[in-house]
Amino acid sequence: MPVLPFGARMKRAPLIALMTVTIVADQITKHFARLTLAYAPPKHYGVLSLLYAENSGAFLSLGATLPQQTRSLIFSGLVAVALLAGLWALMTNRIEARGDAIAVAFILGGGFGNLIDRVARGGRVSDFLYLALGPLHTGVFNVADIAITGGVIWLLMSWMFVARKATADDVSSS
Repeated sequence: MPVLPFGARMKRAPLIALMTVTIVADQITKHFARLTLAYAPPKHYGVLSLLYAENSGAFLSLGATLPQQTRSLIFSGLVAVALLAGLWALMTNRIEARGDAIAVAFILGGGFGNLIDRVARGGRVSDFLYLALGPLHTGVFNVADIAITGGVIWLLMSWMFVARKATADDVSSS
């Protein structure tokens, strides 16, 4: 692997730190959720409830009913490959926009946090947060899911604004 110039390494350091903080925050909160919530009734704090659940599927338990080997292949194997590809893209400066790089760092940190759970917990992820506001309810989720969802929303908004600007530029140059 080639030695990177100091400037390139310094650009990556905050992204690596962001991924690391996301993974550590996710794993610490899941650890405390397992210790305090796994055998306790849910705790309600207004719109937020803390309750322990284990999810063998993906977001909102999608794929939880698939055979165990299929779930392992998809949620551990393919996800690991995708995370490594994303990490490679981030570390080799394939993601040029700084905001997009930060969003990808959040997605990777969350993805690695959930992958750690899957590998360490027999294919299951620990979830413990639940939001309910009137008729609006979430599924049970964790810190990694917040990072992933936030990163994806950030990227979608970023791409939407880039597409809108490109369309406006095309119209004005006509």
